[in-house]
Amino acid sequence: MQAVIYVGNYLAFFLLLGLRNRHLLVLSRTSVVITFSWVVVTFLLTAIYGRFDVGVRKSRPIITSLTLTTLMNDVVAYLLLNIMNRNEDNNQTFKLEFIGILILIMAIQLLLITLMTYAGNGFFFWVQDPQKTVIVLADMKAEKRLRRVIGRFHRRYSVERVVLYDSPEVDAAIKEADTVFLYDVPVKERTDLVNECYRRRKNIHFNPEISDILIQSARQNMFDDTAFLASEEHAMSFEQRIAKRLIDVIISVIALVLSSPIYLVAAILIKKYDGGPVFFRQERATLNGKVFSIYKFRTMKVDSGNRSVTKDDDRITPIGHVLRKYRLDELPQFINILKGEMSVVGPRPEMLENVKAYTDEMPEFKYRLRMKAGLTGYAQIVGKYNTTSRDKLILDLLYIENFGVLKDIQLIFQTVLVLLKADDSTEAFDEEE
Repeated sequence: MQAVIYVGNYLAFFLLLGLRNRHLLVLSRTSVVITFSWVVVTFLLTAIYGRFDVGVRKSRPIITSLTLTTLMNDVVAYLLLNIMNRNEDNNQTFKLEFIGILILIMAIQLLLITLMTYAGNGFFFWVQDPQKTVIVLADMKAEKRLRRVIGRFHRRYSVERVVLYDSPEVDAAIKEADTVFLYDVPVKERTDLVNECYRRRKNIHFNPEISDILIQSARQNMFDDTAFLASEEHAMSFEQRIAKRLIDVIISVIALVLSSPIYLVAAILIKKYDGGPVFFRQERATLNGKVFSIYKFRTMKVDSGNRSVTKDDDRITPIGHVLRKYRLDELPQFINILKGEMSVVGPRPEMLENVKAYTDEMPEFKYRLRMKAGLTGYAQIVGKYNTTSRDKLILDLLYIENFGVLKDIQLIFQTVLVLLKADDSTEAFDEEE
């Protein structure tokens, strides 16, 4: 099915555009160059957005990922075709042709991706029964949340039991399970449970601690016949700092120019609603605890108080709902990035009150301040508004300990997915949370 998608998308592009460009259907410079670019772009974008991994991801995220990859590939190949067509005849000026055919190609490709993805997941779960799953917790307060999170993948995991790690029933529960989820279990007891799961050949999932993140990014190091895992300080080199700052400046300038119409419309609508200020400003913490004033479009009524947003929050204005849903309220932060107060990619800057409260609860929270605050990152791409502070901390530390310029570029591309799953990424706290 994966082969059908990739080969089918390639053939749709070449055969349909080949009706008007015969050199695409024969061995020519144009067909070779575009084929090479098609393979390279497909490989790169698949590494960024994900592949045809049915049975692992839901159908909708797979369709979104493959569609983005294919449409970007189409645009690159289409521009190359028009450029090379003009090179064949130097008397012609550059212009975009065959746009109607390109739209038809994209529609066929989207249909093919959708059919194969639903068929792939349908077939996978037809032949593969859900895995009998046990959740092992340190506190039953987390049961509701874990059942909700894992329950979204009910075709893959069937939660049979939820037990505490120190319960006498835990051994029997693991024995009967196919997959075991360990959440917030103390490290010593978790190690024992992981060993037991490994001995019984069970699938294991556990949420990481700080030490796990260091191990995850460690490299093997042999001293004579003794093996070590080496975890060294991940400080940015001079070259990396220069490259990161250049990326920040270039992207922020482009973003500010392209989004200027949105600025204008948002400013008019915000001002028209209640006559209050267009921008919301608040002090936040960034690298080494330095304080700066963050910019956002105001999405709440004037003097709404300073607390987290909940579902159906009546403080949010009508235009505010739209801005928050599509993360457009974050656009003014490109001003912060241009000023050097933030980076495009990095841990989200927290309110000063939250920094103190979270650090009192989790001393490791201060490690987030080892990197300049960012507009996007792991916590924004895979997290939600109501993701717990601890889980956000782990996501941010995963980024800090695995930093690289190529990783930043990958995360910038993946941020597009956040806009396409707006309802999920902006899920708010409920009153109980």
